[in-house]
Amino acid sequence: MNPKIGSSNMDTSKILADRYELTAHVARGGMADVWEGRDRLLGRRVAVKILHPQYSRDEAFVKRFRREAQAAANLTHPNIVGIYDWGEADGTYFIIMELVEGRSLRDVLRSEGALLPRRATEIAAEVALALTVAHRAGLVHRDIKPGNILLSKTGTVKVTDFGIARAWDDSQELTKTGAVIGTATYFSPEQAQGAPADARSDLYSLGVVLYEMLVGRAPFQGDSPVAVAYQHVSTEAPAPSSLNPDVPTTLDLVVKRAMQKDPEARYQTAEEMATDLSGNGGSATNGLSAPAASPFPVEATGQTRVMDRPLPPAIPVSPLPPPRRGSPWAYVAIFLLLGTLVLLVWLLFRQLGGPGGEVVMEIVPDVAGETQQDAFDILQEVGFEVRPELRASNMVALGIVIGTQPPAFTQLEKGKIVQVVISSGAANVVVPPVQDETLERATQLLEDAQLAVGEIIEIPHETTPKGVVISQNPRAGFEAEPGSTVDLTISSGKARIVLEDLKDLTEQEASFRLAQLELLVDTKTQFSEKVDEGHVIKTDPEAGTELEKGDTVLLYISKGPKPIEVPDLFGMSPSKAKKTLEDLDLVYIEATTTELVTDPDLDGKVVEQSVAPGVKLKKGEPVTVTLGEFVPSGTTAPP
Repeated sequence: MNPKIGSSNMDTSKILADRYELTAHVARGGMADVWEGRDRLLGRRVAVKILHPQYSRDEAFVKRFRREAQAAANLTHPNIVGIYDWGEADGTYFIIMELVEGRSLRDVLRSEGALLPRRATEIAAEVALALTVAHRAGLVHRDIKPGNILLSKTGTVKVTDFGIARAWDDSQELTKTGAVIGTATYFSPEQAQGAPADARSDLYSLGVVLYEMLVGRAPFQGDSPVAVAYQHVSTEAPAPSSLNPDVPTTLDLVVKRAMQKDPEARYQTAEEMATDLSGNGGSATNGLSAPAASPFPVEATGQTRVMDRPLPPAIPVSPLPPPRRGSPWAYVAIFLLLGTLVLLVWLLFRQLGGPGGEVVMEIVPDVAGETQQDAFDILQEVGFEVRPELRASNMVALGIVIGTQPPAFTQLEKGKIVQVVISSGAANVVVPPVQDETLERATQLLEDAQLAVGEIIEIPHETTPKGVVISQNPRAGFEAEPGSTVDLTISSGKARIVLEDLKDLTEQEASFRLAQLELLVDTKTQFSEKVDEGHVIKTDPEAGTELEKGDTVLLYISKGPKPIEVPDLFGMSPSKAKKTLEDLDLVYIEATTTELVTDPDLDGKVVEQSVAPGVKLKKGEPVTVTLGEFVPSGTTAPP
């Protein structure tokens, strides 16, 4: 009996494609299980990645998976985990990869925390070299994270899963469920917004990994993946050196440039980032290619040095005139006289209304609710200058006047400017996060944000309870027009599996099929006259029953026909002995010789049998009997 693929209890004698022997379970991921195996043809140890059954059943995904695996197999570099083979066996798809003995960077960070800046830089530099090779070949990784970075026992850094993430990201099933590629912790802003990822997206993710190596935690954290993804789009991470004083400021620059929100402001190639990381023996202190924007000013001295804090801007200072001797009161009198003269001129100007004479005052008309053109005409007829100002409004239609500044009915000098405030339409609202909320709660949250529930799609989900939101479109944090809809994907509970008819299959065959459906197996044996030994008699529950993943199916395995206990035939007539044996499905055979007896009652009766009473035989096996021949006492037996 074979436990299901992906569990640590899987039968390690399982052979894939008559070539690859699985020897030990290594890890379980979101897309596949990883096993240590042995290539029996070449006699080498390998890593075997086995796709989870739900992806194996998606034909579109399998095609993309094959294409990307073949492309990744062409990558050859010391920092890239090699792909040796790809195949399918009994509906199970697998990849044969280079076996790296060591630990993942994720495990190292969990056990050790922040790394020394020099070691962190060396690891990031080797990952950048791997990305350089992949990007030149046209492959974008899309899922750079500590779990995909392996550290061998020799210290070599190996990047794995090249190209596979693309097949997963494009999977039709995953698109429907709203699942996302990789982990939100290492998303680039464009991936968080659902935009296409390119080579610069990998460099952003590498910047996040470098940040975590330097600080001991990721730059953005939150209660949900949506909250983390939103921070990637909208929030600047603090400099690593502000959390770990051992980090040199030059590494702050590398991280900052790699994690720019705008892809155009990041490193444009992995080779460029690798160069900066490899400067000065791997400490990234020299040779920094010009960053998009430096967080700190650079002080020019005998050698280049980045200052820890910005200096205040220099203030130009003019030389003061030399003081003159004499009394200061003369100057005071002059200033007072000039001030008084200016005030008198201004009052006279106001009194006469400027060059034209008396000031003419008008009341600002109420033009709220008018169209822009009508409002302009009304105000200009009164004699005001008009200036438009657009302002979003959820109450006033597009192109209609909201009001004026100064407000209506205010007295204003004729010829002055009146600002006409015109509606530019409803202001956009921010889509709230409703993932992991019940449908009722999600509906209320959207209504509170002046949005509505759009299309609702129900799909099975292994971990999300029935009726809870799995994903939303648009995603949280995006701006939308008030009244627009948000489509929701709702969990219908765990996927239902219809149990197939497993009768007459061998125990091993039936167990393997149940394992592919992620069902658990238990067995019980019993005798069967109709089913061969080692084959399935029936299942509990019966075929056609709907089950959930993880449910247990009991297999009744045949022990073959029940053994027959040989009866005691002594003293029976031949006809009775024959009927007795034939009724038990045993074969009656009469010996050609007789046994002399002195008891006349045993004459012609069974006195011996080849199989002792109580012995158990299988159906159809023979029992030979010997009949007695009476010889009176004292009589000499015939020759």
